Amino acid sequence: MPRAFITGITGQDGQHLAEFLHTQGYDIYGMVKGQNNPRMTVVREEFPYVEPVPGDLADLPSLVKALEQTQPDEVYNLGAISFVALSFNQAELTANITGLGVLRMLEAVRMVGGATNNPIRFYQASSSEMFGKVRETPQTERTPFHPRSPYGCAKVFGHDIVVNYRESYDLFACSGILFNHEGPRRGLEFVTRKVTNAVARIKLGLQQELVLGNLDSKRDWGYAGDYVKAMWLMLQQDQPDDYVVATGETHSIEELVTLAFAEAGIDDWQRYVRQDPKFFRPAEVDLLIGDPSKAREKLGWKPEVDFPSLVKMMVEHDLRIESAKIR
Repeated sequence: MPRAFITGITGQDGQHLAEFLHTQGYDIYGMVKGQNNPRMTVVREEFPYVEPVPGDLADLPSLVKALEQTQPDEVYNLGAISFVALSFNQAELTANITGLGVLRMLEAVRMVGGATNNPIRFYQASSSEMFGKVRETPQTERTPFHPRSPYGCAKVFGHDIVVNYRESYDLFACSGILFNHEGPRRGLEFVTRKVTNAVARIKLGLQQELVLGNLDSKRDWGYAGDYVKAMWLMLQQDQPDDYVVATGETHSIEELVTLAFAEAGIDDWQRYVRQDPKFFRPAEVDLLIGDPSKAREKLGWKPEVDFPSLVKMMVEHDLRIESAKIR
């Protein structure tokens, strides 16, 4: 059975990827920081086939030991300080984990599996936030980066160091430049889940208003369950490469809000939504839309869940969750 090692196993993408790889017959190891990580409870309950392995993206020896212990065929580096707003307040931590963490993971891969007969294949979770103040629309693999947050800057370093290790050490190392991908497993701090959860609570009379920042920002939103398949496909190719993974459509936060409230049977959403300057970013990313042509042509990948279906899925999930709390 092939073996996969996943950092960020407790996050949305880590859970979706573990679920998918299990259907493909993989032995799955998930890296966990700390002895009593509270988020591992969900992983143990929902994904009992994932074997937890201690490790820390801030500590190279722990990564080397984890790879020596598990001997994986594939490493998926999904771990990061991934909340953009937090990165402005904790820029150094973001740079250390989201940026230098990639370097440490690559170095561990090089040391443990770079020169074997069956070298480790490496996937890096790059981000559309690297494009930031976009130079062209839509964005492709060749679009120059202009990040607008410490998170975006750290992701650019991670992306570039993957290219460097691929060219310098002949590692099979790929980066997926994933545009926004959401779902019911998304954390409540992210705007999509913040909206759908608030809509559910407002519908049930548990909350009075939804406070947001810029309603005009536009994003290319897809379903996380679709996007992890693209990660896997990248590591099944003959040659390593980088790919944009996106839907090719863009929607504003106002569109997201309108659809979410309508899904809950509330038409006059303006009554419940208030804008607050504290939720505006110091440097805003106004428009992101990806061109997934390369992924479609070379990987045979395409998104299966469209934007309205994604919003419907998330609202229905949050209505179930919040209804269960008041029974």
